[in-house]
Order: sequence, then C-alpha cells, then structure tokens
Amino acid sequence: MKRRHFLGLAGLASLAGIGGYFVFGGDRFSARYTEEEAEALVAQKAREAAQSGSGPYGAQIYDGYRGLAALPWYELNTQGRLVLVDESVPAAIDVHAHLGMNMLFAPDLDLSAESERVEYMLDCDATDPGCPLDLDVYINANFSEAALRRLQLMSLAQILHGSGAAATHTIPNLLAEMDDCRVEKAQILPIAWGLPFGDALTENWMKAIHSAEAEPRLLRGGSVVPGDPDAPEKLRALVAQGIRMIKLHPTMQRFYPDDPVMSPIYETCGELNLPILFHGGRAGIEPEFSHKYALMRHYEGAIRDFPKVQFVMGHAGARDVDQAIPLAQKYANLWLGVHGQGVTKLDQLVREVGSDKLLYGTDWPFYHLAATQAKVLMVTEGKTEVRYAILRGNAERLFGFA
Repeated sequence: MKRRHFLGLAGLASLAGIGGYFVFGGDRFSARYTEEEAEALVAQKAREAAQSGSGPYGAQIYDGYRGLAALPWYELNTQGRLVLVDESVPAAIDVHAHLGMNMLFAPDLDLSAESERVEYMLDCDATDPGCPLDLDVYINANFSEAALRRLQLMSLAQILHGSGAAATHTIPNLLAEMDDCRVEKAQILPIAWGLPFGDALTENWMKAIHSAEAEPRLLRGGSVVPGDPDAPEKLRALVAQGIRMIKLHPTMQRFYPDDPVMSPIYETCGELNLPILFHGGRAGIEPEFSHKYALMRHYEGAIRDFPKVQFVMGHAGARDVDQAIPLAQKYANLWLGVHGQGVTKLDQLVREVGSDKLLYGTDWPFYHLAATQAKVLMVTEGKTEVRYAILRGNAERLFGFA
C-alpha cells in the first residue's frame, strides 16, 4: 500500500475512532463478531449487577471518590482532597495513565497549569455527595447515561474546539494526586490516531514531561498507528528518546490485534524489549460496532506468536475478563492490568492468575487514582507480599527497575 493512501485511510479510521460515539455503519455481525458474543456482553452486565454485593467483600458502595475516605487507609484533608494516610502501603507504580488530549482543531493545552480540582472524564466527584461508587462492579457500571453522554461530548470536544475537562488533566494535577495517594511513578500512555494533522500526543506529552522536569516520576510512553509501514522506524526513534512502553487501542484505532499487518510492530517491540499495553476487551460504553476488535480471541495470536514481547492486557480484559484469565494462565508473556475490575473479580484474578502477573493501573484522568488502589488494598488486606507485587513489585520487574 502506498504511504499516502495508507495515511489517508488511517486518518479516516481514526476520525471514526475519536468520534465513534456518533458514527455508525458496517455489518453488525460476522465471523469475527457473532450475535452470541454480543449477547454475552449484555448477559455479563446483567449478571454483574445482580451479583453486586454478594461476594466475599459484601456491599462496597461509597459517595463518590471522596467517599473512599470511609475506608481505613484514607482521609479527607483540610482542602477536601482524598489522601492515603496509611504509610505501610507501598509506594505504587501506575502502569496506565494519560494527560490531557487535544487533536485536530482543538487548541494547544497548557500541561503545566494547575487547577483547583481535576475534572475526571467519568467524574464521580462532580456532585456533592458524589455518585454512588460501587467497588464490586466494573467501574463503568457506576455512571449514568447522562455521565456517559458527557464523556462522549468531551471526547468529541478534544478534536474540535478543546475541552475544559482536558485542561485540568495536567502534569501538576497528576503529580499532586500521586502525592496524595502515595503513587511514586506513572507510565504516561498516548495514542497515535493517524490523523492528517494535529496528531502529536506522543511528542507533546514527552516534551511537556521534560519541560516540567517530571521525570523519573512520569515515565515516557508512546504509540504508533497500526499498519503504518514506518512504525518500526518510529518505534526505534521513540526508544532512543526514552519511552518505556507503547499503547495500542484496538477499539479506538480500529484494528484486530492478530492481524498480520501488526507483525512488524510486534517484531520490533520484541527486538527493543519494549512492552505493549493493549486496551483489552469490551468496556461496554464504546460504540457497538467497535466491539468486534476487542474480543479476547483476537489477542491470542499476537501473544502466542511473539513470545519475546511483554504484553499487558489493560483492564484485565474489561467486561471480557473471564476470557482473559485463561490467556494469562496459558502465556508467560501476558500480564493483566487490574484497573476497572470490581473487588470480587480482582480477588478471583489473584487466586486464578496469581499476584505475580497483575499490575496496578488507573486510567487517570478518566478516574481518580484511588478508585483502583482502594480495591487492591481491600483484596490484599493482610497479604503483604501480594499487595507489594500488585502495587509495585511486578511493575519493577516489567520495566527492569533496580
């Protein structure tokens, strides 16, 4: 495929990705996405809602992120900020975080600015009291249709005219929240969309981190466009600039993880010892026509055929976690990021996958850092080694920290 033609197609696909909440089209079902698989997602949501609170931890519902101060590890400080006060909790390494996004026509963001509070993409603290936050369900289940619609509009604003929420997703705000929650480091992960212009999150975020002198607390990350013939060269250049991980997002970048067109990217990451964090599984709030890309069966070929690559399945497969567990059990090069999973499911992950393959990630600024941390603390109470492994130790091994 000629480079110009490829970039044109990639740009169109990426526009569909960013504005996907407003775009419909294509066949609903095929061999790559069946009616049974669509029905399984509906059934999973209903089953989870019905079973909430019936697991080993009982009902765990709080008034927003601030409401987590009711747990023994947290307090609200004099400014009303949620603070981790238990100094026995290991300083965490967050493997899955982002900064404010602006693309296409959106004006530049000042990533060095501070604000009174962070306006999360899914903001359980937007009201007082906050929205009911159930720690026993997949986190997106906590948000109303109005909140999800707000997320869609903010996503679109990030490519058209700028987002007020994104203006609060800055380096000082992230570092302040990391201080509040005893998070030592955070891996910053952009997405490459393949847009014709205004598509420089990797470069902009690396520059902002450097200018803020935020390293080594904020770890540089990168991304490439799936199928880009120049991707291997770009990956080598990014590694030379200090990135530690790349992110690939099948539902937003519109690709199947096992597509042969991805092989050059995987081969290069294996050569460079560069981990890949996949957005894993169906979150249940993205447009249905994108669900086909994120089925667990579409990831296995990449994980199997490229054993030198350390793959991280973000969200532990999200609402497809039950299909992610066998993959993690089968393949030594697959890790699971625990963000989003409820406490009952997280407990299952510890028992069935093993604490040595689980990674703490938060998906900030979609949610507060403590939304995942609190679940880890609950599930690992009295299990010092397990807690250390998930919050910190496994990330140290993944990234090769001393």
